[in-house]
Amino acid sequence: MNSYSNLTDILEFDKEVLLNILNYSSDEIYILNRNLEIIYVNKMCEQHYGLRQNEIIGKHNDIFLEKGYWTPSIIPIVLEKNNTVTINQTTHTGKELVTTAIPIFNPINKNLDFIFITSREKNYISIIHNSTHELSSSEHLHSNGFITCDDEMTNIIDFSKKIAPVDTNILIQGESGTGKGVLAKYIHDLSNRKNGPFLAINCAAIPEELLESELFGYAAGAFTGALKNGKIGLLETANKGTIFLDEIGEISLKFQAKLLQVLQHRSFFSVGGRELKMADVRIITATNRNLLEMVKSKQFREDLFYRLNVIDIQIPPLRKRKKDIPLLADHFLTKFNHKYKVNRSFSSNVKNAFEVFQWPGNIRQLENIIERLVITSDSVIRLSDLPSQLIPDDQSISIYEENSLDNILEETEKKMIIESYKIHKSSRKVAKDLGLSQTKANKLIRKYCKSED
Repeated sequence: MNSYSNLTDILEFDKEVLLNILNYSSDEIYILNRNLEIIYVNKMCEQHYGLRQNEIIGKHNDIFLEKGYWTPSIIPIVLEKNNTVTINQTTHTGKELVTTAIPIFNPINKNLDFIFITSREKNYISIIHNSTHELSSSEHLHSNGFITCDDEMTNIIDFSKKIAPVDTNILIQGESGTGKGVLAKYIHDLSNRKNGPFLAINCAAIPEELLESELFGYAAGAFTGALKNGKIGLLETANKGTIFLDEIGEISLKFQAKLLQVLQHRSFFSVGGRELKMADVRIITATNRNLLEMVKSKQFREDLFYRLNVIDIQIPPLRKRKKDIPLLADHFLTKFNHKYKVNRSFSSNVKNAFEVFQWPGNIRQLENIIERLVITSDSVIRLSDLPSQLIPDDQSISIYEENSLDNILEETEKKMIIESYKIHKSSRKVAKDLGLSQTKANKLIRKYCKSED
C-alpha cells in the first residue's frame, strides 16, 4: 500500500485502497441501491453467512432473504420509517447480529439513493476478550445443558427429572457417543444424592481382575503387589453418592454374579477380605449392546438384567435427531472458536452435508470433526474442507455446493495449487508444473498454502 503524508493524499486514494480498508472492519458493511440490489459488502459476510463477496454483490437482497440467510428483514422497517433503524437478526448459521440500517437520500430531489447497513455479532465483546461464555437460544438449550429441539430427547429429559429423586437402579441404552454418561451425571445432579460423589467407570476399558479390585477394593496381602494396607474400592468411595458403570454388557458372568450380590443385598466383600461391607450407593449402568439378546444367548444373567433394568432409558442416535444436528454443530463451533481463539463459520451448505451423514459415532464424532475443521480450515468452513467420509462415494461436492462457477473454479484452483506445492515446495516448479507465470504462481501459493509453510 502507498504511503500518504497528508489529509489531501488520504482523501484522494483510489477505490481499491478504500475497499481494502473496509475489509478490515470488524463490522459487516452492506450497501443496497434504490432497487435493493447489493452494490457492496465487505468480507465479514463470510463470517456471518458463509458466503464470499462475489456470491453476494450484484444480486437482489430478496434472493438471500427468501433463502433464509437472515431473519427478520430490516428493509421494510427502514423504508417505512425513512430513518435509521436498529434490530436484532439471526443468521442461518445461528449467529445473532445487531443490525443498523441508515437510509441515504439524494441531496437534490430527496429520493432514496442507498441503504447503508452495518451488522455486529451480539457477543462481539466476549469474542474479543476470548470469553468462555457461550450464547445459546433459550428454546433449544435446556437449563440442564442439553442442546436439543428433538421431541424424543425432550421427553427423555423430562422423564429423567421425574425418576431422578427415586433411589432406584437405571439402565441407559444407546449407541456409543450418544451422551449416556452425560445423562447419568444429570440424573445424579437432580437426585437426593447430588451432594455425594459421582464416580464413572468404563467396564470395557479395564481388565476384569483390575475392575474387581477397583470396584470392591482389596484387603492387605490380597495378591502380589497389593498395597500394604489394602485399598478402598469405588463402592466405598462413592458412599451416599452414585456409581455409573458404562459398557456393562462387557463384564463376564463371574463378575456379574458379584455385582448381583451388591444390588440384592447392598453389601460386598473386598478382594481377599472377610469383612462384609455395606454399599450405600445408587448404581446407574449403560450399554450400547442389546442386553435382552445377550440374556437369550446366555451371555448375560437374566436376574442381573432385571435388577439393572428397573428404569430403562433409550437414547436415540444422532441420525434420528436431524433437527439437533445444526444446533449441536453451532454449539461445538462456538466452543472450539473460543478454545483456539479463532472465528470460523460454516459455509451455506456444510450443515446440509452434516444432516445427510449418518454419524455412526454420534455426538462424539460430530464434536471431534468440528474441532478438526476449526483447526484446519480457513475463516469459512467449506464442503471441500470436510473429511471424505462425510461425502457419499457416489456424490460429488458440486451436488451439495451452490451452483456457482466461481466456487467450482476456485476450489479446483486451490486443490491444484496445494497439491503441486506439497510436491515441489517451489513457486518456480509449481509455475512449470501448472503452466503458470511465476508471478501468478507466487500469488496463488500465498493465497492457498499458508498452512503448508
